[in-house]
Amino acid sequence: MDRWFNGSGQIVEYETIIEVIKAHSVLQGSVYVGTDSHLVKKECIFSTAICLHGAQNQNGGRYYFKKTKFKKSKFPTLLERITSEVQNSVQIAMEVLEFCPSVDIEIHLDISSSDKKEATSRFSDMLICYAQSTGFSCSVKPNAFAASTVADKHTK
Repeated sequence: MDRWFNGSGQIVEYETIIEVIKAHSVLQGSVYVGTDSHLVKKECIFSTAICLHGAQNQNGGRYYFKKTKFKKSKFPTLLERITSEVQNSVQIAMEVLEFCPSVDIEIHLDISSSDKKEATSRFSDMLICYAQSTGFSCSVKPNAFAASTVADKHTK
């Protein structure tokens, strides 16, 4: 079972996160899910974040995250690694939607748009279509804060 943490690093039960999301949804808040990964020596560290923002009378936001580690050899190419990031985000978003069917969820992809000259740009259109084909809207950098800022913070 995955261990989830709040922004302060305290362990939080997944069921508690779901209850918080339900209450957040009632107040018209949005949920953003994003994953980032980082290669460190012989490991690939993935961090997935669930960010809550925009509810009535909410100042700022709150988030939860989980980390998983794999052998670096499991992801020999950048494409395999960033595709896994998107898969992780889609999976979490689908799980949240199962428990909170009326919540507004946007998936954040830690990739650059296809018109940029970044390493992930050439995969951008494919990964955006993949995320959107699951029924979720998505954003890429620089608007993908759940992945490129929040999840990124916890991969290091």
